[in-house]
Amino acid sequence: MAGSAPGGGRPLIITEDPLLLDDLLRLCAAAGAEPHVHHEVPEQDGAVGALEVGGGARSAGWESAPLVLVGDDAARRVRGAPRRAGVFLVGRDLDDPQVWQRAVEIGAEEVLRLPDAESRLVDRIADVVEGAGRPALAVGVIGGSGGAGASTLACALAVRAARAGERTILIDGDPLGGGMDVLLGGESAEGLRWPDFAASRGRVGAGALEESLPELHDLRVLSWDRGDRVVVPPAAIRSVVAAARRRGGVVVVDLPRRVDEAVAEVLAQLDLVLMVVPGELRSVAAAGRVAAGVRMVARDVRVVVRGRCAGGLDPESVAGLLGAPLAGEVPVEVGLPGRAAEGEPPGTQGKGPLARFCDGFWQRALGSAQGVPA
Repeated sequence: MAGSAPGGGRPLIITEDPLLLDDLLRLCAAAGAEPHVHHEVPEQDGAVGALEVGGGARSAGWESAPLVLVGDDAARRVRGAPRRAGVFLVGRDLDDPQVWQRAVEIGAEEVLRLPDAESRLVDRIADVVEGAGRPALAVGVIGGSGGAGASTLACALAVRAARAGERTILIDGDPLGGGMDVLLGGESAEGLRWPDFAASRGRVGAGALEESLPELHDLRVLSWDRGDRVVVPPAAIRSVVAAARRRGGVVVVDLPRRVDEAVAEVLAQLDLVLMVVPGELRSVAAAGRVAAGVRMVARDVRVVVRGRCAGGLDPESVAGLLGAPLAGEVPVEVGLPGRAAEGEPPGTQGKGPLARFCDGFWQRALGSAQGVPA
């Protein structure tokens, strides 16, 4: 690492303290970053020299690195470097009152003491390495009653977003739902499933998460498997969903109807929840109870009416009874269950009513005037 040329997205570490260097390398690895390490060299007369503005600082990536971690031992050596954002003074024992003066002298944003600040530093490294772009638009889909078709709509939304060119992750939030990978025809596809994240602690790298998931129909899917049920702690679920959002694009989550602590962690990170409700009175009554639990956490809940029963309620009446805005109506699509059983996921028929609904939804939600390919 020490001899590599710095690249965009690689933090810069400046220290001669081997123990501190070990700590910083470990934290960079935890954040999914490969840093460039710059070792300062004393001047010929034995005095400590400052980084040359036109030489060492720039050649080591001082100005181009997204983040610079300066060891407390090296603070005096970088006083001559150009001022820039993203400089942190780091040490393992920062009780010295002069450390704050040295931080001011090098223009450090913050002084971080290890090991107390380890988790904050990992988060900061991961943020700059992964980029601080716009987070993904996160949409949850939940059934207002049993058999409402929420999983079908969630799958179709993800398929259509991917076909529109959006980076897309489909997350199966229902451990008892049988697996969204099955609905996509990829139950045997290689990649991680939810049980693999049960032991996760702390932050999950966004890039590593995306690359570890099965890729099916141009999207990534995080599903449950068919093995014994494994409980994934709410904190791990929160970290995984947050990582999925940091990559930008679109995240679609298929939600169970029961809102427990783990589901609440997901709901808190969603921009919008679509509740799928059949257009008949009994389903609306059941949806009212589901909506009450979802609204305790979710910011924005809207109704999607699926089909119409003979003598049933019209979409506007359904939404009015539930006290939520109407996101639209999804007509029943003839032949959809048979095609899904043959390995054709919902949403792949570009001219079908389900695909048309999804395309219209994304055009409105993403603010895009572009058509979506069939």
